[in-house]
Amino acid sequence: MISYIKGEITYKSPTYVLVEAGSIGYQVNISLNTYGQIEKMERVTILTYLHVKEDSHTLYGFASEGERTLFKQLISVSGIGPNTARVLLSSMTTEEARDAIVSENLVAFKKVKGVGPKTAKLIILNLKDKIIKDGGGEASVVTAGNNTIRDEALSALVALGFNKAKVQKTVNTLISKTPSQTSVEILIKEALKELS
Repeated sequence: MISYIKGEITYKSPTYVLVEAGSIGYQVNISLNTYGQIEKMERVTILTYLHVKEDSHTLYGFASEGERTLFKQLISVSGIGPNTARVLLSSMTTEEARDAIVSENLVAFKKVKGVGPKTAKLIILNLKDKIIKDGGGEASVVTAGNNTIRDEALSALVALGFNKAKVQKTVNTLISKTPSQTSVEILIKEALKELS
């Protein structure tokens, strides 16, 4: 599987980008949220998911691990394909989608094209427990600029063996106290103090 692509953006639109890496141009389908985060970039490291079907191999790209994880969870729901998941992630932020699922907020899904009440109930039924278990029920107070630092700190702390839900709560709290936090190392050290 292709985990990420690092290279120069040769073409950019709200629905896909072309990224040249190792003299190969990859078409990567993206959500509007990812587009908003990479819009002004010329070089990018974009997380990817390769969707394989009998007649096609399609790459989907994400600016954050949280968005990629939610995308994979959404397409695991019967009847939700990659395009519907991408539309949902274009209509709502990752945090808004998780909050809507955890709080069973059917109204929030009304603004998502192609997701009616039945599909929204199916998403909630299949994903609510998974998202709570992963710590996605915590309200996020993280600004877009801190997403990479936050994601790197979360990955590192979970790799060290800490509970993901506990780590997410601790990291979110630390970032809300010092929103101008710029160093992953400092954030991890502070979180370790809180978690120990």
